[in-house]
Amino acid sequence: MRVGLITPRPDHPLLAATAALLTPRHTIDWIDPADATGPRIPDTPADVYLLKARTAPALALARALEERGARVVNSYSATAMCQDRTLMAERAVSAGLPFVDNRTVAKLRHLAAEPELCYPLVVKSRHSRRGDLVARIDDAGRLHDLCGQWGDEPVVVQPYTANDGWDRKLWVIGRQVFAALRRSELADGRPLAKRVTVSLPLHELPEEWLEMGRGIGPLFGLEVYGVDLIDAGGNTPRIVDVNAFPGVRGQAGAPEALTALALRTAEEKGGG
Repeated sequence: MRVGLITPRPDHPLLAATAALLTPRHTIDWIDPADATGPRIPDTPADVYLLKARTAPALALARALEERGARVVNSYSATAMCQDRTLMAERAVSAGLPFVDNRTVAKLRHLAAEPELCYPLVVKSRHSRRGDLVARIDDAGRLHDLCGQWGDEPVVVQPYTANDGWDRKLWVIGRQVFAALRRSELADGRPLAKRVTVSLPLHELPEEWLEMGRGIGPLFGLEVYGVDLIDAGGNTPRIVDVNAFPGVRGQAGAPEALTALALRTAEEKGGG
């Protein structure tokens, strides 16, 4: 079988380990969507493509491949939805998931002009991308400081939910779940120089959290994805983010799970 890997980072640990598992029997096509000459769409697509990039060129490539009948994991539409935090929240809330309260503001400076804001609050760029805005705001001074750089940025606004300062990271490949604790970048109101990540055995999480995580995939059309949760107290979960094809770094068994998913998807497509 031919497996296409769409990524600017062929050395990414998860993809490199997956490629090593595949290469004894299968062919790997590396495609860099950031290639200055433009990635070439093959006349005969691979049996399956793994989309480990979220930039506009990567999404355009995924869409073009799908239009030619290729199977892409995750699909163009599912990946694009997770890039829009407004659409993501609307989908989650409409399904009854415990997503944090969320509203959209056209520009950050419009938020700063609103009277009587209730602090602390969290602002995030509406459109998720590398280097986007994610900040906890404790007072009007901090908000006005951010407007200096981000004033015209479309944002989503959330009330800050008190928690223990740790994100519960769930990563799902197919239906296999991996988990970790990561110190929240919002825990102290300012970005952390280094975010600490520690392993989290699945038995330490409520089973309903795990089932909720598995159920998000079909809801969003995702097959490889991450779910960020916080504990609002008493094992009360609040979902703060859903992202397509996260790194899943340092998780034993993740390359094997991704390999199995890729081959299963290719076989399903080949079978009709």
